[in-house]
Amino acid sequence: MDFSSAVEFIKQFETTKIMAYIKAMDLKTIMEHPYFLAGVGVTAIIAYLMKWRLLLVVVMAITGFIYLLGYTLSKDVSLEGGMPTDALIVLVGGGTFIIFLAIYILFIRND
Repeated sequence: MDFSSAVEFIKQFETTKIMAYIKAMDLKTIMEHPYFLAGVGVTAIIAYLMKWRLLLVVVMAITGFIYLLGYTLSKDVSLEGGMPTDALIVLVGGGTFIIFLAIYILFIRND
């Protein structure tokens, strides 16, 4: 058997190449990609149906924070004036809501 093609395929997954790929990604294009949205949706539905609360909370919290960061960065947030802008208030309020929702689902709510 010749494993040279398999070895060449595996060499594509070196840590330096993966890190360079991650650094080159654009957050906005990833969040709008249909495969990403479908993957998050399917994962959330499976986690909900199987009652895997931890996975559901992790998926939804990470997705929510990515959307919040994307929204905030698209509004050019600046703290030079001393007062927070509307986008920063949305980031802080949305982040607080996501954290409290995660705490509620994981620790307070009983099924």
